[in-house]
Amino acid sequence: MLKGKKIVLCVSGGIAAYKACELTRLYVKNGADVRVAMTKNACQFITPQTFETLTGNRVYTDMFEHAWEINHISLARFADICVVAPATANIIAKLSSGIADEIVSTALLAMNCPVLLAPAMNTNMWLNPATQANVDTLKRRQIHFVGPESGQLACGDIDAGRMSEPSAIYDATVSILKSRHDLAGLKILVTAGPTREMLDPVRFLSNRSSGKMGYAISEAALARGAQVELVSGPVSIPAPHGVRLHNIVSTQDLFETVTSLFEECDVVIQAAAPADYTPKSFSKSKIKKNGTGMTLELESTPDVAKFIGERKRTGQVFVAFAAETDATPEQADKKRISKNADLIVLNDVTKPGAGFAVDTNIVTLIGDGIKHEYPLMSKRDVADAILDAVIALKNNAK
Repeated sequence: MLKGKKIVLCVSGGIAAYKACELTRLYVKNGADVRVAMTKNACQFITPQTFETLTGNRVYTDMFEHAWEINHISLARFADICVVAPATANIIAKLSSGIADEIVSTALLAMNCPVLLAPAMNTNMWLNPATQANVDTLKRRQIHFVGPESGQLACGDIDAGRMSEPSAIYDATVSILKSRHDLAGLKILVTAGPTREMLDPVRFLSNRSSGKMGYAISEAALARGAQVELVSGPVSIPAPHGVRLHNIVSTQDLFETVTSLFEECDVVIQAAAPADYTPKSFSKSKIKKNGTGMTLELESTPDVAKFIGERKRTGQVFVAFAAETDATPEQADKKRISKNADLIVLNDVTKPGAGFAVDTNIVTLIGDGIKHEYPLMSKRDVADAILDAVIALKNNAK
C-alpha cells in the first residue's frame, strides 16, 4: 500500500518511542522507504541501531554527522511525508515557534511535505494552555495530528496523552498520502464574514456572521492544492495559514476588492454575508441620544453577487450562498438564476447546529439539475462537499 513512498520518521524523547519500532516495521512491510531521525533524548529510550536494523538505512541523530551532506535538507528533499512519533510537548512547541536547534526540529522546519504528529505526554502537559495553543497554531498551518488517546500513561495516570497505536498512525499516514490534490493549479476567491456599515464613529449596522464557513472553505481548498484569495470582513478567528488575506469592513470595500480579484480566479465562492443596506449619511461625530427616538435613512449597497454573475467568464465557476430563515430550495434556485451563479448553498439559520458562530451546518447544494441535501455536519465537511461540486462543474464544462 506504501510501495515507493518515502517516509521520514522523527522520534522524540518519550517512553512511547518504543512504539515507533512497530510503526517502522509496518511502514517497511508495506513497501515504504523509511529514514529515521532521532533527538538526543530519544536515544535514551531506544538505540539508533534498532531503527537501522529495521529500515536498512542509517539513522540521523546529529546535525553535523556527515560533512558532505546537509542532513536536515537531505531529509526534507527525500520525504513524501514526515511523521513524528512520539511528538512530545517540547517538539510540538519548537515546531510551533519555529525553533531549530537539533536534527529533528531543524528537519521539521525544512519540510515541504505533509507532516503528521502523534502526540505523547502526561495529561497535564497535553491539557496545558501553552500546548493547546501550540497545537491550534500547527493545525492552522495544515499540520496533521493523530491522537493522543486516553489510556494508562507511564506515570500511572489513566487519562488523555497516550500515543496512538502504531496501526492508527499507519492508517493516518496512508490516508494523508492518498488525500486529494484535485484543486492544484486553480486559484479560488473566497469571501467570508460580515460587513459593517458605519452610522457614526462608534456605531455600525452588521449581522451575526462569524466567518467560520468561508474560513473552512479556504482551509479545505488549501488542503486540496488550490491557491486561495480570502476576502474577509471583521471576524475573531485566524485565517488559515497559506491564504492571501484581504481584510475589508464595508460592503463597498468587499465590492471593490472582489471586483479587482475575481477575473484572475478560476472559482469564486461568495460565502460572506454583506449588508444589503447602508446608512445614506455618516455622522462624523457620535449621534447623541435625544430621548425621542431616531429614524435612519438607508440606501442599497452594491450587489457583489450580481456583479460577478454578470461578468464571469466561460469556465469560471461561481458559488453563491443563501442563508435564510424560511426559504425553500425552489426560492434559492430562483436566487441562483437571478445572480447567474452555477451553484447556490442554501442553509436555514434557524435550525439547531446550522446558525451563526457554530462549527456545524446543514445545507442543500442547488444548481442546474443539482440538488444535494446534507445532514448536520462540520463546516469543514460542508466545505469539501462544496468543493466536490465545484470540481464536478468544472469537469462538466470541459
